[in-house]
Amino acid sequence: MPQHHPGQYPLSAVVGSDDLVLALVLAAVAPEIGGVLVRGEKGTAKTTAVRALAAVLPPIDVIAGDRFSTDPHEAAPLSPDGPFGADAPVETRPVRLVELPVGATEDRVLGSLHLQRALAEGVTEYEPGLLARAHRGILYVDEVNLLHDHLVDVLLDAAATGRVSVERDGVSVGHAARFVLVGTMNPEEGELRPQLLDRFGLTVQVAASRDPGQRAEVVRRRLAFDADPAGFAAAYAGADAALRDRIAAARDLLGRVLLDDATLVRIAEICAAFEVDGMRADIVTARTAAAHAAWRGSRRIESADLRIAARLALPHRRRRNPFDAPGLDEQLLDELLDKTEPEPDPDGPDSDPARGESDTDPGSGGHDGRPDHGAGGADRDRAPDDRRDGGGRSHGPDAGDPGPGAEPFDPESASDGADRPPGNASAPASPPGPPGSAGGAGTVTAPGGAPYRAKLFTVDGVGAGAAGRRSRARTGTGRRIGAQRPTVSGGALHLAETVRAAVPFQYARGRRTGRLRLAAPDLRVAVTEGRESNLVLFCVDASGSMAARQRMAAVKTAILSLLTDAYQRRDKVGLITFRGADADLALPPTGSVEVAVARLRELPAGGRTPLAEALARVADVLRVERLRDPRCRPLLVLVTDGRATYGTDAVRRAHTAAAALGATGLASVVVDCETGRFRLGLAGRLADLLDATHVPVDQVDAAALAGAARTTRGVA
Repeated sequence: MPQHHPGQYPLSAVVGSDDLVLALVLAAVAPEIGGVLVRGEKGTAKTTAVRALAAVLPPIDVIAGDRFSTDPHEAAPLSPDGPFGADAPVETRPVRLVELPVGATEDRVLGSLHLQRALAEGVTEYEPGLLARAHRGILYVDEVNLLHDHLVDVLLDAAATGRVSVERDGVSVGHAARFVLVGTMNPEEGELRPQLLDRFGLTVQVAASRDPGQRAEVVRRRLAFDADPAGFAAAYAGADAALRDRIAAARDLLGRVLLDDATLVRIAEICAAFEVDGMRADIVTARTAAAHAAWRGSRRIESADLRIAARLALPHRRRRNPFDAPGLDEQLLDELLDKTEPEPDPDGPDSDPARGESDTDPGSGGHDGRPDHGAGGADRDRAPDDRRDGGGRSHGPDAGDPGPGAEPFDPESASDGADRPPGNASAPASPPGPPGSAGGAGTVTAPGGAPYRAKLFTVDGVGAGAAGRRSRARTGTGRRIGAQRPTVSGGALHLAETVRAAVPFQYARGRRTGRLRLAAPDLRVAVTEGRESNLVLFCVDASGSMAARQRMAAVKTAILSLLTDAYQRRDKVGLITFRGADADLALPPTGSVEVAVARLRELPAGGRTPLAEALARVADVLRVERLRDPRCRPLLVLVTDGRATYGTDAVRRAHTAAAALGATGLASVVVDCETGRFRLGLAGRLADLLDATHVPVDQVDAAALAGAARTTRGVA
């Protein structure tokens, strides 16, 4: 029986994370489900539960001495250490939990040339990486949403094929790599790439309990564990052993669970009703329902099994916007299950006769099929703030919208700041204030539709900022593009280039053996290139010329789409709005894009246009941010129609400020909001002065110019 590591918290002692423990157990019962993604805030036992899983998994048989955990019962094993004879010795060992660090190098993940043997003996030998070690075990990625793209590509290949092929540094090998992929993430730090998200079979949303009694029990157990880890683990050893035995029994029963046509049709109806993407959802739901039935000790799939399977397998595959809450509408799920409930069949398969149990015995964990996970897994009421409806709801207030036909008037007919009386009786309830005021309360307009996939705007050149997904940068991890002598910042040793640099000097160094002689000048470190995050500073015109309802709705949708893109690329964002007499820093640069979305939805419009003041505020904000983080390169997104109407000589002052910003080399995009048949082209002139990319607001959508030629100056 595997023993608890003294510093390992027992899985059966985890309190208040029933769905998390259940998802991990089901993935262990049926690894073909595809792993588990755990989403939640900090301090919710995500990592604790995942690390405790390995201790309750049944041990596995492997060929003794094989570095790739080859199954001795496999007919044609794929292992570089093979071939193996029929009488190869077999050993039993615990399942491995292999942790993949977010900053790992590609060599560390895939494996590479064995450095020690190459240098000491001149032998070319493959040293296995983390994927080889994780074969037939668990591969755990904490903060999986922060994983570099080149490592995501590696994981996608391994998850799709079940094998790894390495062709680098004179090494050409392939080996099996089948593992349960478990990832944890904090959604506030960015989302996963859709391709990797789809590879996770199940997803769980965890949150801290609001029940004072349960919170107190969590603290009580944690303090007891910290005081005496070994004694605490021993107290729960029996409960963990029971979990281990139950997982083994469920694995044995899984192959005998009946998955008939009627059940498959019910699964298909559920998946279709929730409009999930692709067919993998149906397959994973079917496998999860069968695994849950086996976990209950039954050969028959019930509605409770389908409910659990849908709750775990569908939320991350449902179509939703990035800022919509994840989850399923459980009321709709219950209605679908009731609608498709088959009539009882007295002659149908019953529970396993060998067990002599009904499908609702104590092992089933209750009416919804949730298990009792030992001492800490009792099913408890959900926290009162759980959000069950994950539908795409608008978070913006609509109360401020004017009624049909209530068009706010445009006070800007020229660039001299003179107001114009309303042209009709449909004036807004809160008209802009007198000259020099902040513009009154303004009119709030909701976005005009769901966000779309925005064009990718990047900063030219190669930076050195924090890892992200926007602009090219020299990063500590990424794709190798060359080698250089070591610098103060160091770097990963590039073995092949080091050997190549040393070879011409071997005779001069008195080489008498087969060993390679190295000197300090021979050392080469890898030069790697990846992507960095940027500071995307939005500067949004909210003056009267933008207040026409349809125009502001389209503008807000475009900005919301760009914010979504920044969120997915892990950028910092800031928001400056300008109207009336001044420019307001509505959101200082931050990594919380959700706050920017909320401020955008509530943004009123009306008043004059202080464009020069807005550009001066941009310069001030960027000056402060350069002092805070000199490596973070900014990208200005100026959303305006180009008019300037506040103050004396408004146009000249605005153009002077724009030219000054352009001279600094600031990467900029001007989103031109001017619409209608007759256009003045003021935003285009502003883009020229800023040396910025000029994009009409209706072309922010990446699909708008799908057939057009790619533009220059940083636009992809």
